[in-house]
Amino acid sequence: MFEKKQQVVIDVEGMTCSHCQKRVADALRALKGVKSAEVKLEEKQAVVSFLPARTGVAELEKAVADAGYTVTGTRMLDE
Repeated sequence: MFEKKQQVVIDVEGMTCSHCQKRVADALRALKGVKSAEVKLEEKQAVVSFLPARTGVAELEKAVADAGYTVTGTRMLDE
């Protein structure tokens, strides 16, 4: 059965370099259900496409926090 993806933008505070950007991206991509994670250093954002049946926004935010960064906002995007 086809699972519908959702997309979320997570505002991330504390990223200062490409290493930070990669660390956030790796943390998000490690979660089951994450299909893609594009982290934009200059915009201080992560755009994540995920399967809501396998993971949720709270888990995405926790992954960012566990990587050592602060989530300052989250908003869903229409697919």
